Amino acid sequence: MAMIKLENINKNFGDLHVLKNVNLEVQEGEKLVIIGPSGSGKSTTVRCMNFLEVPTSGRVLIDGQEMTEKNQRRIVREKISMVFQQFNLYPHLTVLRNLTLAPTKLHGMSEQEAEDLAYHYLDVVGLRDKAHVYPPALSGGQQQRIAIARALCCKTPIILFDEPTSALDPETIQEVLDVMVRLAHENNITMVVVTHEMGFARQVADRIVFMEDGRIIEEGTPEHFFTSPDSPRVKEFLGKIIR
Repeated sequence: MAMIKLENINKNFGDLHVLKNVNLEVQEGEKLVIIGPSGSGKSTTVRCMNFLEVPTSGRVLIDGQEMTEKNQRRIVREKISMVFQQFNLYPHLTVLRNLTLAPTKLHGMSEQEAEDLAYHYLDVVGLRDKAHVYPPALSGGQQQRIAIARALCCKTPIILFDEPTSALDPETIQEVLDVMVRLAHENNITMVVVTHEMGFARQVADRIVFMEDGRIIEEGTPEHFFTSPDSPRVKEFLGKIIR
């Protein structure tokens, strides 16, 4: 059974038709990377997976359950975490409190259990020494690694990443990508990643999806994409961004 299934998803913002009959399945443990030019619908597709954007039409199924506005909160709480472009950490809370908030408030963990879990994932992202620091004192790369640790603390089987390195300077992009590569190789988490980092896509993806103008144009393995894509548009796109 697919962990994520999109069936004929359309999304309109007023007169703007952003997603056009998108059909997509993501299997348990799969690492799916979505690429394409800006404005192609990549981020909207991911945001429809957890109803941050409610589709205008079509169905979203998570682990076999159809998502609705009534059950969205429960399904997301149980199944899906998300890492955003802009970190979205609480600046007035310490790193440790950012990580323990959801496990204690939403998942019923004790403070001690949540702290033990938080320290474990701070070790995973290499930032245990920042537990009692406030996010504004951290670099962008450190904040994004904390955001990844926070997502891991929710213990959901799915993590969505919406261009997690786009707000970072070149010096800190790699430290975030290194954490994501390690996460992908060491865990059975289902990952959907919107990114422009082709090296990451080549290294981590089980499958790559190329979107343009709100549609999926082509999908396949990294080997297929980077050696012999079928679509001339995909060839043109990759030719411009891979030097």
